[in-house]
This record gives sequence, structure tokens and C-alpha cells, in this order.
Amino acid sequence: MGGSEDADDVRLDDLSRDALLARERELETSYKKFQAADLALDLTRGKPSPAQLDLSNDLLQLDDGYQSANGTDARNYGGLDGLAEAKALGAELLGVQTDGILVGGNSSLTLMYLYLTNAWVHGPAGTGSAWREGDTVRFLCPVPGYDRHFAILEDLGIEMLPVPMTDAGPDMDAVENQVSADPTIKGIWCVPKYSNPTGQVYSDETVDRLAAVATKAGPHFRIMWDNAYAVHDLDDAPPVLANVMKACRRHGTEDSVVQFASTSKVTWAGAGLSWMAGSNATLAHFRKHLQVATIGPDKINQLRHVRFLKDVDGVRAHMRKHAAILRPKFEMVVHHLDSALADTGMGSWTNPRGGYFLSFDARPGLASAIIGLAADAGVKLTPAGATFPYGRDPRDANIRLAPTFPELGELDQAMQVFVVCVQLASVRQRLAEAS
Repeated sequence: MGGSEDADDVRLDDLSRDALLARERELETSYKKFQAADLALDLTRGKPSPAQLDLSNDLLQLDDGYQSANGTDARNYGGLDGLAEAKALGAELLGVQTDGILVGGNSSLTLMYLYLTNAWVHGPAGTGSAWREGDTVRFLCPVPGYDRHFAILEDLGIEMLPVPMTDAGPDMDAVENQVSADPTIKGIWCVPKYSNPTGQVYSDETVDRLAAVATKAGPHFRIMWDNAYAVHDLDDAPPVLANVMKACRRHGTEDSVVQFASTSKVTWAGAGLSWMAGSNATLAHFRKHLQVATIGPDKINQLRHVRFLKDVDGVRAHMRKHAAILRPKFEMVVHHLDSALADTGMGSWTNPRGGYFLSFDARPGLASAIIGLAADAGVKLTPAGATFPYGRDPRDANIRLAPTFPELGELDQAMQVFVVCVQLASVRQRLAEAS
């Protein structure tokens, strides 16, 4: 399917009105062809493709019975922390000790929600620390960021304060200034490796400064460290993320960080394992209330995951198979963006080395228009504003691109539509400005 895609090295702002009108007519012709093609393509969520899910089909073959290494019958009640071997696997992945981690069900988001709910109702440090006892509770949210993180805070009535992202992670000057001035700020969300959606990996300096933030913040400040993409590398020499727990111990702030990870995009997204790691005190306070909600996790699933993945080396070998599927998709997206939009002034984008998303910034005021045009041409994108608290992007510029689920041919079609929508919206905006 053809489209008007080739960048011509002429910046949008340099085009005359007549040239803009001619370009608009050309783009409208291409756009109408897409509309007539009756497409139904979806780039809204970062889901694994069926080919990725097939990589883990051997999970259904549980050999060697139902006994764990220490003789626990995985079919029965108990084991609030999870099986010892599942704890060991998570500890390797997150770089913590096995006594500093517990294993949950398929969703790390559930553990995050439970942790913050307990912090709100009961307090992260027990009696007298409940966040709800204060007049206002605020949380720092690096933006663009993850909409489901924001949804948890909104559900609990916690006020969200945006913090800009830099190439090294959150703007740490802004973080430190805000927590020093406002003791009602109780935490910060972090996706430290391949941030959702921008793809940054936090620098060593950023990790160290975050570890020290609790020394400047009000009481019971928490870093929600969602290491969702810890092993989701696209190349064989990936960037290395500094160990946040070691950094916190250097600063005496180990109670301030709570780490999360899962196999949601490693094995089966709907039937994996999740982990939560923290200091002994952090986990003790959490377990006190977790044991009211459950008698224990799904240990059969933990057992089959450990037997399937074995250890960190096994996880990394498995993730190389994922990378072979995902790398061409990310390259496809970047190819279309580079070919159509480089040096035109119509947008900028990230080219991450892992994770599940790319971030596109349109000209201010155009994200909603581009997403609307794409929808009318049969391509669904994440709603405008989703990467900001309360769904409000003050510049109406950021668009999250999720290339993982579609087949490569479908992604090719979707990106042809997307770049034409960007071009058409940009030209129309420039015409309106020039009139």
C-alpha cells in the first residue's frame, strides 16, 4: 500500500503557502486511499505477539511431579512468600538477597496496587505512618510515563505532580527541589530500564541521587521501582542498570525503595510470576496485611516457571528469542519515522535499545489530531494524554507507539498511515498559522 512518505529535507516552517497547499492536497490523496482500504490495526497496548507467547508453550509440560526442591507440595495452601526457588530467580533478576523478596501472581501491577493501598490505609512503616492521616498526599510522576501507574494514584486520591524526563532519567534537580520543599510528597514512580514509553535507562548518577532522596523528603517517602523491562533487551550488549538497593544501603535509605518485576512479557503475559523486593522492614509490614488477603500464591505456576527458565542465564537465553521477533518491528517503526519525518520539524522520537514502546513527540497541539486522523484511517493508537497524569498532556504532543503485537506486515501498514497523519496534521497546522 503506497503512501506519501519520503522526507524531502525541507523543514515545514520553510515552505511557502503555495507549497503547503500543494503538499496538503498530495497528503489528502494518500490519506483517502488509506481510508478506502478498510484497515483495522491496533497499536494501543504493549502486548506480546502470539509468536512471542508460543516461545513459552513448554510451560504446560510440568515434569518431575509437584514437589519443590525443599519438599513443599506446590498443590497445597501456604507459602506466602512463594517457593524458595522462585524467590531465588527473582532475587537474581533484581539483584537482591532471597530474604528480601516475595513472589506473587501473574501481575506486578497488583502487587504495586496492594502496596500503595496498604501504605495509604495502614502505613508503609506500621502504626502512625498511614498516608491517609495527612491532609494531602502527593506523588512525583516522571512524564511521559505509564498510564497504569497514574491510574493507581488517581484511584487512591493521591495528587500527581509531573516531573520531566531527561536522557538520564527523571530530572533530579526538580525531584530533589520538590521533595525538599514539600513533605506531603510521599513517593515517586520509576521505570528505570527502558522507561515506558520513552525508553531511557537511568544513569548511575540518577540511581544514586534517587537513593538519597529519602534523606531530603518528608517521612515515609517511597520509591516505586517498577523494573518491568529488566531483561527486555533488543541487542546483545545492553546497558547495565545500577543496583538501586545497594545505592540505598550506602545512603541508609533501604526502607525507601520497593522494587517490582514480573515475567509478564517473558513467558505468558496472563499467566506469569511477579516479584516484590524491599528491606526486611518493608516486607514485614506488607506481609502483615497480605496474609489477610491470601493463604498463598499459585505455587504450581512458580514451579513450572522455575523449571522452564531455570536461572538468569536461562531467562536471558529465552529473551534473545523475543529480541529476534521484536527487533525488526522496532527497526520498522524507526525506518518509517526517519524516512518520512527526519529534519522536517514535524516531530521527534526515541529509538530505545529495549522495552516495549517508542515515544513520539509531535508539534505542540497535534497529538490529539494525529490520533484522530489515524483512527479514521483504521489505526488505533494510545489516547492522547495517556502518558501524563489525569490524561492531560499540557503540550498535546506525546504519542506512545506500541509496535510489539502486530505482525510485521501490519505494522508496516500502520506506520505508513501514521506518518501520513503526522504530515497532514502538521501541514494543516502550519497553514492555519500562516493564514
